[in-house]
Amino acid sequence: MSKISAVIVAHNEERKIEACLKSLNFVDEIVVVLDKCSDGTKDIVQKYTNKIIEGSWNIEGERRNVALNSASGDWILEIDADERISKELSEEILQVTKNLEPCAFIAPIANYIGTRYVKYGWLRTLGVLERQTMHYKGLKNYHEDKEIHPTADLKAEIKYLKNPITHLVDDDIADLLARFNRYTTWRSKDIITSNAIEEGFIKKVATLKLRFFKSFIVKKGYKEGWLGFLLAILAATYPIVSYLKAKEKLSK
Repeated sequence: MSKISAVIVAHNEERKIEACLKSLNFVDEIVVVLDKCSDGTKDIVQKYTNKIIEGSWNIEGERRNVALNSASGDWILEIDADERISKELSEEILQVTKNLEPCAFIAPIANYIGTRYVKYGWLRTLGVLERQTMHYKGLKNYHEDKEIHPTADLKAEIKYLKNPITHLVDDDIADLLARFNRYTTWRSKDIITSNAIEEGFIKKVATLKLRFFKSFIVKKGYKEGWLGFLLAILAATYPIVSYLKAKEKLSK
């Protein structure tokens, strides 16, 4: 039988991580990387696993590689503290990993803001509808060049899971706006590091209408009503706010 390792990278997730850990009762091993944790996350995690790595990382790809390299399973399931694996998905994972050749899986993502399932309007900067979430050990390596949303090398055939991962992405609108603020701050640092600041403000403004149209019309954000409109506004202004934060940092 193949062994499955679940890996989690967490920063101060004492409110959400226990439900995540409980949903992983079907895996053979849980690996948790604690990044600059100062709350009670570790105390909770210790009830479910002793494979805990503590440290401080500024690059997301780096800490995710630490998690992948620490797993001993044949299959590695990547999950965040605010995500949950349903019984249906756990049964599907156990079934598809039986006697299967090395490959990778993409799973659908069901995003929730509070108790509301938000299906439409997401652009990748704020939320995704599917994600590459499981792979055979040794087939994936993250690029260590960004503070947020790292890309990765994946040398594997891609297959698809049917059941979604439940993602409790934001508690409410205030939490959504706070996350937008964090993400644009992290993105501004990447802009400075990569010298993308030279692309200019006008180029960012030029994408505003296109990004709003893509979120609200192409991604059908209009079906979410006022919430879809807000998601489209945030998606449209994400590059501009990130750029202006980078300019502000450079001017100090």
